[in-house]
Amino acid sequence: MYRSMDRFVQYLSTKRIISDRQIPFFIHWVRQCYAFCRKATDLYITSDEIDGYLKHISKQKQSWQVDQARMAIELFIFYKNHQIKNRLITAPATNQWKNVKNEMIKIIRIKHLSVNTEKTYIGWLRTFCRFLKAQNPHSINVSHLKAFLTWLAVEKTVSASTQNQAFNALLFLFRHVLDQNIGDLRNVIRASRKRRLPVVLTKSEVSQHFSNMTGTNLLMARLIYGCGLRLRECVKLRVKDIDFDRNFLIVRSGKGDKDRQTVLPVTLIEKLHNHIDKTELIFKKDRINNVPGVELPYALERKYPNAGKEWGWQWLFPSWKLSIDPRSGIVRRHHIHPSNLQKHIRCAAHKTGLVKRIAVHTLRHSFATHLLESGYDLRTIQELLGHSSLRTTMIYTHVAGKNLLGVKSPLDEGI
Repeated sequence: MYRSMDRFVQYLSTKRIISDRQIPFFIHWVRQCYAFCRKATDLYITSDEIDGYLKHISKQKQSWQVDQARMAIELFIFYKNHQIKNRLITAPATNQWKNVKNEMIKIIRIKHLSVNTEKTYIGWLRTFCRFLKAQNPHSINVSHLKAFLTWLAVEKTVSASTQNQAFNALLFLFRHVLDQNIGDLRNVIRASRKRRLPVVLTKSEVSQHFSNMTGTNLLMARLIYGCGLRLRECVKLRVKDIDFDRNFLIVRSGKGDKDRQTVLPVTLIEKLHNHIDKTELIFKKDRINNVPGVELPYALERKYPNAGKEWGWQWLFPSWKLSIDPRSGIVRRHHIHPSNLQKHIRCAAHKTGLVKRIAVHTLRHSFATHLLESGYDLRTIQELLGHSSLRTTMIYTHVAGKNLLGVKSPLDEGI
């Protein structure tokens, strides 16, 4: 029992799936779960037994602890299955790539990575497989990765960000599925990284752009510009994330899985109240039709099984149609698809006749730039945008309309 746990500790430490500080807690949850099920750790436990244990601890523990316990148990089971598969590599290469894909999906979901990240990583896995011409995945090494990244830069002439995206996906593959260290990548030809300034609209151009939009799409565009939101942060807002009393909006699980507060425009309060009234009609209709509750983050659905049917958890911008949850397979109401707003933003830009290339993120850039021009400090803007580094926020100093440094050209001084 203890020997298998020691190997699991070594696996967690080597693969850096979690921080070293978290490892003792993960071991604690695994041992407690097996003790609850009255089984040794070299035996297998069923999903029903796991659910029973998590339901048991949810009565006394907080939701983040239940979520951590679930992740620990799933990681341990994944580790045990992975060790067995590594000893039985006899299937044809095509089937082995399918197994690799399935294992990659499992670890992605254990780590709570987003659906979009999952799609992106699996897409790069398929591209890598085609590049290797379906070579046995357990015979590849770092040299194959180097060749692939060089091929992307030289033959496909991809951008630096695309090459980095491919590298991150395959780093995940090598580290967590193939059990290989990447090592030195100095010989890889890297795509050239070009410095681009963000496209920013003037306040007049923002007004013109909004005049060519209507309905829910206009409200979402105003929220993105007025609050400095990313597209997915906007579509994933829930009713309870709007605080009308204190005039702020809460972004939950934004980029980097971070929460933050941002300003709520006073001019949108009445429009948001009207929109929420319409959204509540959809909610009441779903309750009458007994539609399953909305998706909840991580372990909340297990701890609070009826929370998805509560009003506060409903999407602020729900889709008009029910759809299948890509992970659980449950038919439920999801939020509006991001492409819907993207399409309307492009159409409005075309009608406005602006020569600038406008996308949804342009509104977020404009929010930051206009705050900077109004005299707000970079640290405040960084907090509102949710940037990890102040250097990221400083890009807006290059596109602000005012001369923020107060520098006067020598030509203006007279010759």
